[in-house]
Amino acid sequence: MNVPYLFLAAFVLSPFFLCSCASAQEVQAPLIPMEDFFRNPEIAGFSISPDGKKLAFAKPWERRMNVYVRDLATGEEKRLTSATERDVAGYFWKGSDRIVYAQDKGGDENYHVYLIGIDGLSSRDLTPFDGVRAGVLDDLEEDPDHMLISMNRRDPEVFDVYRCNLDTGELVLIAENPGNITGWMTDHDGRLRAAYETDGVNASLLYRAAEDAPFECLVTTNFKDTFVPLMFSYDNKKLYVASNLERDKTAIFTFDPDANKTEELVFEHPEVDVSSLLSSRKRKVITGVVYTTERSHYHFFDADRKELQGTLEAFFPGKNVAVRNMDDDERMVILSTYGDRTRGSVYLYDRETKHLEKLADLAPWLKEEEMAPMTPINYVSRDGLTIHGYLTLPVGVASRDLPLVIIPHGGPSARDVWGFDSEVQFLANRGAAVLQVNFRGSTGYGRAFWQAGFKQWGRAMQDDLTDGVEHFIKQGVADPNRVAIYGGSYGGYAALAGAAFTPDLYACAVDYVGPSNLFTLLESIPPYWEPFREMEYEEIGHPEKDKELLKAVSPVFHADKIRIPLLVAQGANDPRVKKAESDQIVEAVRKAGKDVVYMVKENEGHGFHNEENRFDFYRAMELFFHDHLNLRVPTQER
Repeated sequence: MNVPYLFLAAFVLSPFFLCSCASAQEVQAPLIPMEDFFRNPEIAGFSISPDGKKLAFAKPWERRMNVYVRDLATGEEKRLTSATERDVAGYFWKGSDRIVYAQDKGGDENYHVYLIGIDGLSSRDLTPFDGVRAGVLDDLEEDPDHMLISMNRRDPEVFDVYRCNLDTGELVLIAENPGNITGWMTDHDGRLRAAYETDGVNASLLYRAAEDAPFECLVTTNFKDTFVPLMFSYDNKKLYVASNLERDKTAIFTFDPDANKTEELVFEHPEVDVSSLLSSRKRKVITGVVYTTERSHYHFFDADRKELQGTLEAFFPGKNVAVRNMDDDERMVILSTYGDRTRGSVYLYDRETKHLEKLADLAPWLKEEEMAPMTPINYVSRDGLTIHGYLTLPVGVASRDLPLVIIPHGGPSARDVWGFDSEVQFLANRGAAVLQVNFRGSTGYGRAFWQAGFKQWGRAMQDDLTDGVEHFIKQGVADPNRVAIYGGSYGGYAALAGAAFTPDLYACAVDYVGPSNLFTLLESIPPYWEPFREMEYEEIGHPEKDKELLKAVSPVFHADKIRIPLLVAQGANDPRVKKAESDQIVEAVRKAGKDVVYMVKENEGHGFHNEENRFDFYRAMELFFHDHLNLRVPTQER
């Protein structure tokens, strides 16, 4: 089981491809304004109402993303929310006449759950408690008057379950967390029948046949194993589980809780983990799975869903098509097209009339032909591991001796995927090659690859990044004198580690909400991550047992070795990587006689969400990389 993370078949490019020059017909893409990559979309987040008659979506109002509803029959549109300080973080339909949405304050991640009618008048904060994080466990689709909400109001370290009356706001505690449950699960009738608990290292699946029965422990595994319930079968008798017990790659199985036995293998893939199910609530069947190799793929079990996918793809030859949501009758379908060079478009499809209507282009100001292709790559690390990733080369430029920016992902238990990435396209447009690496410790490639990253912060995980940079220097793609490392969260740590431990490799580094001191990082985790502390010790290191290790790989203790230019950006309210992490490294580097560009946003948390703050950060990055990598910038900003 993977802990909550601090931070959020490929091929090798041939030497011919890497060393090829731009054709005579190609020209360098025009310089696109930075704001165009990072501005709020004009409209996004479409969702069809359960009755198929209304459309909800998000679009800016007062520079913040707010929720709107449109009547499909009349075209009448109404803004429901009035957020001015923070974007609405997410929303969904509750029935066909109300919307549930979430917001935090200043990036503190203490989300409140709100309910509002589509008239825009009857709004209610269902969780009006300071310092409390809440979320919806089950929207109880068959019960129009209630929802199940999880909340750490009673104890900040754990989440209890409440039944919320949507008309009165009354919260009734229906499951008190004894202190070790890290997740709850309902069946298709909204009954709380499964839970996941941990003792810090071992995880157990708890089950009960009825809500009035006590929970019983069925399966206990070490956290290094995966045995995670995904959903109940539609008869509520069995579970679908993602498991890697006695295997390396996670696969999907059925599990009989009454017999306490894993049964049928539903789907596996030889190269990657599989844990995403597709299903039809209307027809009560599992329709398929999604898995990701170098790109995401579908495998369908259900003829109707397979036919729908084929019909939609026929509208868009050569495009990637994804079904986002449907109404209860599965007649009205919201779908999107997407790719590596476009944020894509959103459409509404009526399966009965066969009518397809475009709802929006998500970023019409960005032209696909001016964006850069993201190419899957792999290389072999110094100790023989195959490392997968992606390389994006600027359009219309010879693929030799380019400035290169490596962007290690956050997590670190996460992975990069193929698709449109605003940061990647921004840097490529400025003339950089951009390298994204799924270093050891990344998820999706099996148990052994993930565990190879344990206690390897700043060591083998960092070596994988170094090896990737050196691979593309040897290939002739990267100019060895113009390489930068930039990342957010764990990627920010990796940027600091690169600056401290391999300063000769990089010309400069950018750390975005990254930790610098693993001792203080582990001391300051949010209270609701406390049940996972022992897991974090195994993955990162124990502050007492592994004291020398943590000191050796914490960049703050090696600030005197940082001799390259450094940009640090931090949200003051970050609950995961406290501001003290950035303060420490900035103070230490300055004490060592080196200057640091330091940006702090007082109304942000773990990453900058407000549009104006994003603009400030990426403008600073743009100028920083212009100064140290000679990347392009608009004339007026030089």
